Parts: sequence; structure tokens; C-alpha cells
Amino acid sequence: MLKITDLSLRRGSRLLLENVELDVYPGQRMGLTGANGSGKSSLFAVIAGRLDADQGKVTLPRGTLITEVLQETPNSTCTAIDYVIDGDQSFRSLELKIAQAELDDNGSLLATLHSQMDDIDGFRVSARAGQLLHGLGFTATEQSQSVDTFSGGWRMRLNLARALMTRADLLLLDEPTNHLDLDAMVWLERWLINYEGIVLVISHDREFLDRSVTRIAHIEDRTIQVYEGNYSLAEERRAASIEIQNKQHQRQQKKVRHMRSYIDRFRYKASKAKQAQSRLKALERLEIISPAQQENAFVFEFETPDHSPHQLVDLKGINAGYNEAILSNVNFRLTDGDRIGLLGRNGAGKTTLMKTLAAELPPLQGAYTGDSKLRIGYFAQQQLELLNPKWSPLDHLTDISHQQTDRSLRSFLGRFGFSGDAATEPVAIRSGGEKARLVLALIVYRKPNLLLLDEPTNHLDIQMRESISSALQSYHGCLIVVAHDRHLLRLVTDELWLIDDGTLRPFDGDLDDYVSWLRHRQKGTGKLIEDQTDGQNIKGKELGLKAEQKTRPSKSTRQERAKQRVKIKPLRDSLDRIEKEIDKATKVQQQLDQQLADPDIYNEANRSQLRELLFDQARNAQLHQELEGRWLEASELLEQADVPA
Repeated sequence: MLKITDLSLRRGSRLLLENVELDVYPGQRMGLTGANGSGKSSLFAVIAGRLDADQGKVTLPRGTLITEVLQETPNSTCTAIDYVIDGDQSFRSLELKIAQAELDDNGSLLATLHSQMDDIDGFRVSARAGQLLHGLGFTATEQSQSVDTFSGGWRMRLNLARALMTRADLLLLDEPTNHLDLDAMVWLERWLINYEGIVLVISHDREFLDRSVTRIAHIEDRTIQVYEGNYSLAEERRAASIEIQNKQHQRQQKKVRHMRSYIDRFRYKASKAKQAQSRLKALERLEIISPAQQENAFVFEFETPDHSPHQLVDLKGINAGYNEAILSNVNFRLTDGDRIGLLGRNGAGKTTLMKTLAAELPPLQGAYTGDSKLRIGYFAQQQLELLNPKWSPLDHLTDISHQQTDRSLRSFLGRFGFSGDAATEPVAIRSGGEKARLVLALIVYRKPNLLLLDEPTNHLDIQMRESISSALQSYHGCLIVVAHDRHLLRLVTDELWLIDDGTLRPFDGDLDDYVSWLRHRQKGTGKLIEDQTDGQNIKGKELGLKAEQKTRPSKSTRQERAKQRVKIKPLRDSLDRIEKEIDKATKVQQQLDQQLADPDIYNEANRSQLRELLFDQARNAQLHQELEGRWLEASELLEQADVPA
């Protein structure tokens, strides 16, 4: 059990947390939320022992192993899979002892060490590491590459895999989804559900929190309020609490005004003086109910474009990429009012397409036609790096403005949180989220009629994400969004397009269908159809390849296929049985999570029942993990039979 008692924490002169109390039990998955700068990462640092609290203490059982995701990856020539295996310190320790015992020819010690290795499932360590890497998007070839060959984003995935490999009692995840695509996020959500220890997650992705945690600890006004359930439920309860507090404040203020009016009228009148004094004392003793302070949200709107051509961009037969084509034969037409979400794994070509649309990357082949009145607003993470660190937000806006007054420019920047000194201070001192807000402000100012947003919500807190979603819903123009924030995609897009296997095609379904397709594809069963009509890509359909008329195979071929079906039938049957057991274990886990979300279960009177539920949860999670391992082995056997699963 993690217990935080009377904890206060300062960073410099600023008080972040004051007299905080928090209990977290094994098997619980808790999301830590709050505005940027509220103290979430600092609290993680205190829990991990990297930072001392100014007051109070953090208590954990003796020997508790805590793991975090490293924020930097050292240059290393070791392979990706070996780097991840290093996270299992118990395995590495036993591995060294076994090697020494073999050198010493100590058979008795070897037997003991091998037994210990079996207890920690050490003989499957490569399979476990490979499963983690596969889930996070690494191919079999990439797993054998050296760490220093990967880019920064992929190294962060390696750090995440290494942390998940650790046999930790307490897992601290600070924004784990920032470098993940939807494929990896879906996998991580499922993995966390089966984690047996305590999980604390800092995240600004509300849908990820909804699917992966069972409690929310929200930091606001230097304290922590715990809500049972996922983020959406916590948000509803917090809104209800704010409404109740504000109503209580309004009623009390009405009572205070009435008491003050009586005191002012009668305190000097002999016949009423005693009653007036009595009310004055009551007023002094009254515990004032303050109005609820809601976290500030930035409210802004996109300017209406000066021109709105019907057809903005037309791509015909485009091959897009750098030295080699990443996307081939792209036919894509954008018209005014289109609102499109781009789907696809990292590296599939989403950013390549966005750069091509933004006219920053010339096509290798094909025709790009843009309207003469086309005005593009392109947001991407690399745009943050193009900001001049010595310039202020006001300098950046002045550079692109057209003889606007200093006052009007300051007023515009204030809508994005750059008021007062913040408008004139150098960009270099700003956080990633603040730089993203500035880039967004510069885009809004230009009044684009084509808006290209590539992961616009990275580094932004939930309140700013909501502000962007609200502004985009009323945007008048054509919108293309790449985002792993499913909540944003649901709110602001009308249709989805998928980039897969070097092609671009409409996706026939919603985001839930896409998540299902991802899960099936991870199991090897997801397929997508691409129908071709007059050379144009049209909407594909999930559930299998469309049957085609083919010549009838020969008798010997049919007999060979029949033998193959007989050979692989037991493998398919085994896989089906395991999948049914996984579904059953998942339903049990959901029932246990629902029971553990009941606040009453944590009362002292229900301690024994809580202990039983936590035991059942841990046992079921272990079963689920074993089934996943069996499923992976069965899938590999089926693949070796050269028949699609």
C-alpha cells in the first residue's frame, strides 16, 4: 500500500501541494490529473525518492520496487531486445549467477538457480520482451537493431518497454502516450488492465484514462481530491461538486448580507442592540464557503477565412516521400468544409502526407494542384523548433502582422494565455505546452482556409485540449487532423482515412471500429479491403477480403490443401479455446474492477472483503497474463504452419 500523509511540497517560492493525504492499494490503477504546473511530476519525484517533501511523508512496505520510464535513453550499441530485458533485474542477476555456477561446475547450486529462474519465468524472458516490443510497434527486425539507431520517439518507446519489463510493485507512468500511436495505445491500455501492482499514471488523454484507470486523483488548489471510477465519471462528480459548492456559497452570501443589513440598522438602537451584537458574533464565527475556483480554460475561436474556395487541393497519382516513396498512387481531393481524421501507425506516412499537403515536401511523382487563394495553417511538433528562442510571443506575432497596433496584438495573445510579462518574455523559458499554444496562436492569426494539424495536443493539459476541440468545432474551413487523442478526433472530424501499407484509403467505420480492427490485426486476423473503381481509391470494408472469381485449382492442389487444413485444425481449435478463456477472464476482471470502484468497499468494516477482492483481482490478472502467453505461443505455431491466423 502507498500511503501519503500530511504532505506539502514547494518548488522555489511556489507552494504546489499542502497537507495532502492519499492511500493507494495494490491492484489499483490511479490517474493523476491537474493543470500543467500543478505538481503532478513533482509528486512522482517525491514518491520515487528523487525529491524531498517540505513536510509529511510517503510510506511504502519495505522492499517495494518502484519503476519509472526514463526520460532519456543513453547511446548504446546493445540490441533493442537486450535493452528491454535489462529492465528485469531479477533475471539479469540470476543469469550472472548461473554463468558463474557453470564455470565453477557447481551442479547443486545450478539446480537451485534454475529453479529460481523458473519461478520468475526467466526462461521465457526473450518471449516476454519480444511481446512488449511487438505491442509497442517494433518489428522482429527492429528488435535486433542497436538502440542508438532509433530516433528520440522510438527510444522513448524502448524506455517504456524496459519499465514494463521490470518486476515492480509500483509503476509510475508520466505521459506514457506522448510518443505512441493509436496501435500502441490500444495495446498499452490492455496491458495495464492486467498489471498486478499499483499503477499511477499522469496523462492528459481523457479516453486513455477512461480505458486504463479505475480511480482519479485530481490536483487543484494545492490539494488532491480522489474520485472513484474513470476520468469521465470523475469529471461528472467534480462538476456536480462545484455546482453544489457554488450554490452553498450563494445561499451563505445571501444570509451574510441579511445579517449585515440587520447589524447596520440596529447595532446602535438600544432595543435591538443585543440582537445585533448576537448576529455580529454569529457572523464572526461563520465559516465562509468560498466559491469553487474552476481551472482557467483558454477560450478562443478560429478567425473566419477571407476566402473559401470550393476545391482547395487536388492530389492525382502522387508518390510521396523523401529519397524513396512512402506513399504510392495517392488520389486525394480536399474541398471546403471537409473534416478528416488521418489514421495509421507511426511511420506509415501520415506526417509525409501532411507535409505534402502543406507544400513543404514536393511529390516524387504525380500532380499537386492548389487553389490560387489557398491559405494553409500547418501545425506540427517541428514547428515548435522553428520559433526563435530569443524572441517573445509579441515579437513573433509582430513579425507576421500587418501594421496592427501593439495593443491589438497584446489583446490577441491574451486569448492564448500570453498576458502581461508573458507576452514580452523570451520563448526560450516557455514549456512545450506554452510553445504549442504560441504556434497555434500564430496559425489562427493568419486565417487559414486549410488547417493541417499533426498531433496538436501533445504537451497540452486537458483544459487546453478542450479549448482547442471547442474552437475546431466552429472552424469554417477544411480540416485535416493527425492525433492519437481519440476524444479530439471524435469531436472535430466527420470522416476517417487510413494510411496502411503505403496507400491512402477511406476507413469505413468509426474510431471504435478502428480500435477493433487494430486488435484483430495484432492477433493476425484483421484485414481491410481496398476496392478499386476507375482507378480511384474508395472506401474499404473490414472483415475480410472480397471473394474473387478464380480458376478452379487442380485435384492434387485441393488434396494438398485438405491435408493442410487437417494438420492445422488442432492449432486453430487450441487458439479458439484460449481466446474464449481470455474473454472470460476479461469479464471477471471488469466485474472485480466495478466492485473495487465502490467507495464503501474501502471502509474499515469491509477490510476482509476488500482483501478478498484484491486477491481475486491479482489472481485473475495472473491468469490473464498466462493466457496471453499461451495465446502468443499458439499464434506462433499457427504462423509456422504457413496459414494465416
